[in-house]
Amino acid sequence: MRLLLVEDTRGLGEAVRDQLQEEGYAVDWVERISAARHCLRSTPYDLLLLDLMLPDGSGLEFLQQLRKSGQALPVIILTARDQISDRIAGLNAGADDYLVKPFDLDEMLARVAAVARRYSGNPNPYLQLGELEVDLAARRILRQGQAVELSAREWALFEAFVQHLGQVLTRSRLEDALYAFGAEIESNTIEVYISRLRKKLGKSCIETLRGMGYRMSVK
Repeated sequence: MRLLLVEDTRGLGEAVRDQLQEEGYAVDWVERISAARHCLRSTPYDLLLLDLMLPDGSGLEFLQQLRKSGQALPVIILTARDQISDRIAGLNAGADDYLVKPFDLDEMLARVAAVARRYSGNPNPYLQLGELEVDLAARRILRQGQAVELSAREWALFEAFVQHLGQVLTRSRLEDALYAFGAEIESNTIEVYISRLRKKLGKSCIETLRGMGYRMSVK
């Protein structure tokens, strides 16, 4: 998953970014609304983590503008504003969740995963994909009853396919799910990770459509 983090407190921004990256998410971190606008124009994100008090404006107003423009991107607010009225205002503006600082980073990860599942059309963390039993919340996969261990990057790629079951994902779309801005990407990176997933999950789990991309075809 590719996430955009908008947070101007450097220590918190670094902690959130590092924790998300450790879990295999690709994270672009900016400190201003102007930079966030530029990112959203150029990159397809799966989720936005948004502070409300930013140097160049109100995160709440920014969110309202996004929703009025038809932007359906999932949004989780991160803020020190802890009044009930603030939470109501944030949710009414179009936020999907609301975390009050200081918050536990593990709770943040759980909320990110839960919101992402809702937007993928299946809030249930338990999936049966052919011979695979998947627990998205615990990041656990059983294949014919045997545990399958995936690295953070392998899980991120697997999750991208799960969120778009039956859809063709281009190489660039998969790279977006794995890497943040500025990351160096080897020309065969996606092929390498797909090869690893096929070895662990079954050769037929990911289908190659020449000239188009890849599709998860587990049934």
